[in-house]
Amino acid sequence: MGDTPTHHHAPRAAGNGGEAGAASLAAALEPVLRAACEERLSEVQWFRSSWQAGGAATGFATFRVEGADPVPVVVKLPVGPAEYRWTVALGGLPHAVERLDDGPLDDGGACEVSPGYACAMGPTPRVYAAGAAIGGYDLAWLVVERLDGTPVSNSMSRPSLESMLRATADWYTRAARLRAVDGARGVKAEDWEGLLARAREAIKTHGIAEPQRWNHAVHQAQRALPTLTARWSARPINTWCHGDLHPGNAMLRRGFAGNGAGACVLIDLALVHPGHWLEDAVYLERLHWGRSELLDGVKPVNFLARACRDAGLPTGEDYTLLANVRRVMMAATAPAFLAREGHPKYIHAALEMLERCLPLATR
Repeated sequence: MGDTPTHHHAPRAAGNGGEAGAASLAAALEPVLRAACEERLSEVQWFRSSWQAGGAATGFATFRVEGADPVPVVVKLPVGPAEYRWTVALGGLPHAVERLDDGPLDDGGACEVSPGYACAMGPTPRVYAAGAAIGGYDLAWLVVERLDGTPVSNSMSRPSLESMLRATADWYTRAARLRAVDGARGVKAEDWEGLLARAREAIKTHGIAEPQRWNHAVHQAQRALPTLTARWSARPINTWCHGDLHPGNAMLRRGFAGNGAGACVLIDLALVHPGHWLEDAVYLERLHWGRSELLDGVKPVNFLARACRDAGLPTGEDYTLLANVRRVMMAATAPAFLAREGHPKYIHAALEMLERCLPLATR
């Protein structure tokens, strides 16, 4: 152990946006990575996806398992602490009982390698190898199954969306078994007062359509803010929310039809946090305000509530009221995010949602 390199933070990738540096760093560490995987990992074809930031690299490879042909895998390096912990804990490594706390990933660089198919197909990718450090650097990494299907975003339909929401309920169940939800830690806290003030300012200065109507609606939401925040703050904190539930973060496994277990896999677990299942449901719904036809008749709140009940999870008797509170808050603050979410059709739909749901959320 005396000649084991001391763990330290990896240098920032240099170059154009870090893209070339990320690939170079990953390629430089590849021999160490393959050794950590007991030479079961093939050569890696590295690339950097457009959605990745901060010098992350991803690659395609194969992984040799016992009693079967090599399986296609995806290599990710580095990954953040939350994504690493949750992916490994749910991915089925034979001895992986990861500490799902918020502390540092201090496991001495230990690597877990799966010799075979370690778990049944669940709502997250199967993990074949993982580690919290590589080559002396504090870089968590994953080798996970390469899903041969398509994202739900490429095949939006009632069956695919329902499969995604059933996988979400399955995720809630499995995550809760791994770690009890602690409502005193990690709960997302939004500055609603500040966001509403920003929304009012944006209405004045950004040339938003129907400014008087918007100004009146947001003003009404500001007046109702004590009631709205009190009701939302009183919600049960009993769910490990995915945090970024959208059709691009859900993959369909080829050959798995319908809503059966394993038909859909949730990816990108970097924003997992304790909360209420309505946060995921209303987030998915909100992304499709102004283009609800893409949901093919699926109502995310109602369907996820049913999927949770089918999984034996509590939904709460007042979830319809809470859903309307959440819709009001999301809609009223929409003008504050015009630079990111300023499509006129979405903004108009948000205004209609605010006007429709505010009376329901405050009665």
